[in-house]
Amino acid sequence: MILEVLGKKNRAMTATEINASLGLPKQTVHRLCTTLEKENFLTRQGNSKRYLPARRLRELGAGLLYTSRDHITRRQILKNVAEQVRETVNFAVPEDNGMSYIDRVETDWAFRIQLPIGTNVPFHCTASGKCFLSSLNKREMNGILSSVKLEAITEKTHVTLEGLMQELNQIKKQGYALDREEFMEGMIAIAVPIKDREDRFVGALAFHGPTQRISIENAVARKEILLSASQKLQEHLF
Repeated sequence: MILEVLGKKNRAMTATEINASLGLPKQTVHRLCTTLEKENFLTRQGNSKRYLPARRLRELGAGLLYTSRDHITRRQILKNVAEQVRETVNFAVPEDNGMSYIDRVETDWAFRIQLPIGTNVPFHCTASGKCFLSSLNKREMNGILSSVKLEAITEKTHVTLEGLMQELNQIKKQGYALDREEFMEGMIAIAVPIKDREDRFVGALAFHGPTQRISIENAVARKEILLSASQKLQEHLF
C-alpha cells in the first residue's frame, strides 16, 4: 500500500504524508518505510525525510512491463511499426544511468545499427533520453541535469546546458524528440513518449537507422506512425 501511494504521486513524500492516505499506526508506517529504504525500494530525496522510488522498485516496474501477456501485445505493436518504417524499433525506459532498451524489433535490412536489449544509453544525446528529460518538471529536470556530465559523444552532441534546455523545451511543445547523430555518427533517431493515465512518462517508443537510408526530414515525416503506436501501447498497458 505504501508503494501504491508513492507510485500515484509525482513527488517525494514523507512517511506522514504517505500515511495520510492509509490511516495506519504512525509507528508502523515509519518502520515499513525504513525497511523499504534499507531494501532499496525507496530512497531519500537528498538529506530530507521525503521518499522517492529507488532502484529495486524501478526494476520491478520495468519487469512488469515485460510480463508475458503485455510483452506479446507490445511486441506486436513494435513489429507493426517496424514493418511501416522499415527500421529498427525500440522500447526504452529510464534508469539511474540512462535509458535502457527493454524491447526492440530489428529491421530486415542487412546494414543496420545494433543496440541490443539491455543496452543503456545517455539521456542527453539520444532521442529517447531527451524525450524523457522533456517530460520532467523544471525542478526534476534541473536535478537530473545538474548531475549529468554533458559528454561530447560526437561533434553534434549537446555540451552546454543552455543548448540542451532549449531543445528540451522544443520537444515538450512538439511531442517528439530527435537524435541528429548526437549519440553515434551516421545514425538518426526519433522518439515519442508513452505515458500512463496520469500523464506521467513511463517509456519511449523510437526508431533509428543509418543516414544512408533516412534523414531528419524523413524521420519526422513518419512521426505519426510512432504517435499512433504510442497511443495503442498506452491503452493496452493502462
